[in-house]
Amino acid sequence: MTGRGPLDGLRVVDFTHVLAGPACAYMLGLLGAEVVKVEGPDGEAMRWRGGTDSDAAAAGRSTAWLAQAGGKRSVVLDLQTEAGSEAMHRLLDRADVLVENHLPATLRRLGLDDLTTRYPRLIHCAMTGYGRGGALEDAPAYDVNIQAACGMMSVTGTSASGPLRAGAPVIDYGAAMAAGFAICAALVERARTGSGTFVDVSMLETGLTMMASQVADMTATGQVPGPRGNAANSRSPAAGTFPCRTGHLSLGVNEEHQFHALAQTLGREEWLDDPRFADRAARAAHAEAMEAALIDALAPRDAIDWERSFRAAGVPAARLQTLDAALDMPQIAARGFLAPMGDASVPTLPFRIGGHTAVPSTGPRPLGADTDDVLAELGLPDAKS
Repeated sequence: MTGRGPLDGLRVVDFTHVLAGPACAYMLGLLGAEVVKVEGPDGEAMRWRGGTDSDAAAAGRSTAWLAQAGGKRSVVLDLQTEAGSEAMHRLLDRADVLVENHLPATLRRLGLDDLTTRYPRLIHCAMTGYGRGGALEDAPAYDVNIQAACGMMSVTGTSASGPLRAGAPVIDYGAAMAAGFAICAALVERARTGSGTFVDVSMLETGLTMMASQVADMTATGQVPGPRGNAANSRSPAAGTFPCRTGHLSLGVNEEHQFHALAQTLGREEWLDDPRFADRAARAAHAEAMEAALIDALAPRDAIDWERSFRAAGVPAARLQTLDAALDMPQIAARGFLAPMGDASVPTLPFRIGGHTAVPSTGPRPLGADTDDVLAELGLPDAKS
C-alpha cells in the first residue's frame, strides 16, 4: 500500500469465497485495512477454477481468484476442529470487520452466528444471494442466478437473441461495492457510538438497485420492460450504438445542445430544421427515421475518427472496444488503475481519496503462508488440523 489509507489500522477477517466476498475484502485492503484471509485446509474453490488459464487453475492460482487475492495474509484454519474454531474466535475478538458470504445455516453449524453480541465492536458483514430473513435466506446463489432472478437478463439482449446474462459478473462486483459502502458507513457509526453492528447485503437487492430507474418506471406505469438491445436507457433515438465504416460507436445524445453539436459535426445541419427531428418529442415520434439517418451519416468514416470528432465537439461518444483495447487506453495508465500481480494486471479501485494510491501491499500469498505468524500473534499453537 502506498501511503496510509483511510482504513489504516483496521483489521478485516476475510472468510469468503468465489467473487463478491473476496472482492469486497480486497477493496478494503486497498484502502489500507489489514486483511486476514481465512480458508480451510484445501483452500477456497476459486483458487482452482475460473479464467482461461487451465494450468494456473490446476496450480491453485486461477486468474479469477488472482483478481482479488492481493494484499491479504493467508491463514488456514480447520473450523471443524476445536483448535481451528478457537483460533477463529480469537481473530474475531481482535478484528474490526468480518466479511463473509456463507449461508446462515453454515454459520450456525460452525458456531459463527450472533457474533455482534459476542464481540460488541465487531462489524459483521454478511453477503448472501437473497439477504437475511424470508424463505430464501438459505438458498444458494451465484451471480448468474441473481441476474436471472432480479430481471436483469430479461432486459438484456434482443427479441431475437432472447434473454442474456451480462458478459461480466456485474452482480458479484456490484455486491462487493455495496458491502464496502455499508461497512464504511458502519465504521462511521461505530466511531460515534462505540458499537459494532450487523451488515446484511443482498445480491438480489443489489441487482434491483442497479435497475432502479426501470424499477421506478415499471411500478409507476405497470409497463414491464423488455429487452433493449443496444438502445440507451434514456430512450433517446439519438442515443445508442451505431455501425460506422469500421467499428461501432456509442452515442449518448440526450440533450438539445448535444443534438445540435451532433448534427453540425456530421455536416447534417438540415436536421435542425427538419420537423421530424426538431426536438426530442419529434425525434421520439420518428425514431426509425432518426436511426436510419444516423446510420447513413456515420457510414463514411471509422468509429475511431468519429469518436475524436464528437468528443472535440462535446458530444458524448465512445467507440466499442474489446477489453485489450480498453486496458490500453492512456487514461487507464494516467490514473494508475491497474496493479501488477505476477503475470497479470488487476483492477484496483474506481475512485481516489485524496492523495492515497491504492495498490495491494503484497501479491497473493501461498495458501496458509501466514498461519504460523498469525497464530503466534494470537498466542495459539498450530490450528491447521
